Amino acid sequence: MKVLVTGAAGFIGFHVAKELLARGDTVVGIDNINDYYDVTLKEGRLNALAEDALSGNFTFIKMDIADRNQMEILFASSAFDKVVHLAAQAGVRYSIENPHAYVDSNLIGFMNILEGCRHNKIKHLVYASSSSVYGSNESTPFAVTDNVDHPVSLYAASKKANELMAHTYSHLYHLPTTGLRFFTVYGPWGRPDMALFKFTEAILNQKPIQVFNYGNHHRDFTYIDDIVSGVILSLDNVAEGNENWDGKNPDPSSSKAPWKIYNIGAHNPVNLLKFIETLEAALGKEAIKEMLPMQPGDVQNTYADVSALTKDTGYQPKTDLVEGIGNFVAWYHAFYS
Repeated sequence: MKVLVTGAAGFIGFHVAKELLARGDTVVGIDNINDYYDVTLKEGRLNALAEDALSGNFTFIKMDIADRNQMEILFASSAFDKVVHLAAQAGVRYSIENPHAYVDSNLIGFMNILEGCRHNKIKHLVYASSSSVYGSNESTPFAVTDNVDHPVSLYAASKKANELMAHTYSHLYHLPTTGLRFFTVYGPWGRPDMALFKFTEAILNQKPIQVFNYGNHHRDFTYIDDIVSGVILSLDNVAEGNENWDGKNPDPSSSKAPWKIYNIGAHNPVNLLKFIETLEAALGKEAIKEMLPMQPGDVQNTYADVSALTKDTGYQPKTDLVEGIGNFVAWYHAFYS
């Protein structure tokens, strides 16, 4: 199977590409290698795929998904079977500082992906949504049947928009699409703008870490291997229409069109202070904590109900926090040695 993976130099995209290659698929990866964070890390991920590139199983193309002409040429010339779309402008707080980046990548870029899939007989599009779409929802655990019409950041709004755009294409053109709401992904090769990476760097350099909401957050931290498992299970489980869908009592996670929404999480929320304690134990050093109030755009807690994904694909998260953080710390020491 020939798969396009967008955001292939990114955290999740790299790991997904690596797993697809390991099972024998041919992968074309694209990424614009922007400077939202240190490009050395992105280059390191691509270097880790170099052996597959030499074998011809992996091809990397530097490309911006917001470039309509380039995207049209890529799809028309490549004969992809399926697409895993993970390229996006990420980050809740950065969306307050630079909102236009989210429109360019997450809206215009996603439109180019949909059009490429529509015109080139793609068998299944799997794309990244986010737990951020739950916004002001206070019902836990977050379920795909919950209402998500009240986002609290532009990033979240852009991901909700992706789900709606995908439904339109599934309805009009019978394009099978599956949206995956990721919950706080962490692990080796993770992003420097996320808590685990920032905390590790600061603790090792004896600098304060910023603990927002005074540490009263809970997050459903999900290890990267569990995320990749869910992505690939979803890719293989091509979305189909729900014959029992009722427009008078609509299920927000399915449709008569071939369109599905799933949560991917650990189904185990962890208090932020407990998370920090686990990291301190792995590093053998105590953090200097700067306790701060809630940041604009943040949500108090996240907690994934993954029952729909488990029912449809057999997904089961397996990695506990101690093991996952330990693996990250080992990678961090090795990469930055």
